[in-house]
Amino acid sequence: MPELTSRRGLLFGSAAIGAGALLTGCTSNESKDEPAANDQPAADDKPGKQVTIGFAGPQADHGWLNAINDNAKSRAKKYSDVTLEITEGSNDTAAQIGQIETLINKKVDVLVVLPADGKALTQVGLKAMRAGIPVINLDRIFNTPQAYRCWIGGDNYGMGLNAGHYIGEKLKDKADATVIELAGLDNLELTKQRTEGFDDALKNYPNIKKVARQAAEFTVESGQAKMAQLLQAQSKFDALWNHDDDQGVGALRAIEQAGRDDFLMVGGAGALSAFQAIKEDDGVLKATVLYPPTMAASAIDLARALGQGKGVGGMAEFEIPASITLYSAVVDKTNIDKYMSTGFK
Repeated sequence: MPELTSRRGLLFGSAAIGAGALLTGCTSNESKDEPAANDQPAADDKPGKQVTIGFAGPQADHGWLNAINDNAKSRAKKYSDVTLEITEGSNDTAAQIGQIETLINKKVDVLVVLPADGKALTQVGLKAMRAGIPVINLDRIFNTPQAYRCWIGGDNYGMGLNAGHYIGEKLKDKADATVIELAGLDNLELTKQRTEGFDDALKNYPNIKKVARQAAEFTVESGQAKMAQLLQAQSKFDALWNHDDDQGVGALRAIEQAGRDDFLMVGGAGALSAFQAIKEDDGVLKATVLYPPTMAASAIDLARALGQGKGVGGMAEFEIPASITLYSAVVDKTNIDKYMSTGFK
C-alpha cells in the first residue's frame, strides 16, 4: 500500500457534502440583488470548459495501485470536456520526474500526481505550480503545500482506529480477550499510523490485550509466511487485524492450512476477494476497513473543477478545498452490497 503522511483534512465521502442544502433562499436582511451562497458556481456533470488533465502515478504493481489507474481512467471518460494524458507509471523516481516534466512541457491544464516517493518528487510538484499548472497531490504527500493546490488521500490512522473499534465492540463483553496484528512494511510511515490507530482504539476496551504483532510486506507470500508464524506462536486468540487485503489472501491460506476458525479477522483496503469472503461469511474474515482507490476518481473530479474555475458541488465555497481526507469505512456483512462494486482485484 502507498505511503502517506498523517496529514488531516476535510472528510470527503462518495456522496456530496450537503452544505448547499443548508443555505437555501434569502432572509429578510438579504438583498435580492446579491447572489445567495447556493448560487455560487460548482462543478457538475454538464459539459463545460475543455480541461486537459495530466495523470502520473507509480507502477501498478499492487492491486490497489492498479485500481487507482482504473478509477482515474474511468472517471475521465465520464466527462466529454476532459482529456486525460496518463503516463505509463514508474517506481523509479527519476523516470517519474521525467514523465511529469513531459506533461508540464505539454502545458496540461491540471496535474494529478501520485508520487512513488512524495519527498523525492516535491521539486517537480513545485516546478509545475510555478509554471502555472495546479497540482492535485494524490495520497503520498509532497514535503510542502507549495508543491500542490489540493491534497486528497486516505486515512491510515483512521483505518487502524476503526478496525480497533470494530474488534473492540465485538469483544467488549468477553473477559481477558486477546488480539494479534499482521502489519505491513514497518519502514513505511503508513504502517506505523495504522498500528497507532489500532492501539489507540484498544485503549477504550480494558478487557482486550494485544498479545502479538508481526510485520509482513503487503504481498500474498509474506502474508502467508508471517501469518503461519503468528499461528504457531499463538495457540489461542480472539481477533486478528490485518493491514492489507492483498497480504490477507496469504494470511487466509495459512489460517486454512492450520485448520483455525476460533477467531474473527478484520482486513484492510477493500479488495474484491475480501468483499466476496465477507459476503459468503463461511470463514474467519468478517470485515475490512477501506482505503478507497476511488480517491483517484475524486482527484479527476477535483482537477476538472479546478480547470474550470469551479468549486465542489454541495459546498458553498468558490474554490475546491486545500486538503481532503477520505473516511475509512468498515465493511462487513451488514453493508457489503453497498461497497461490492468498489472492490479491486
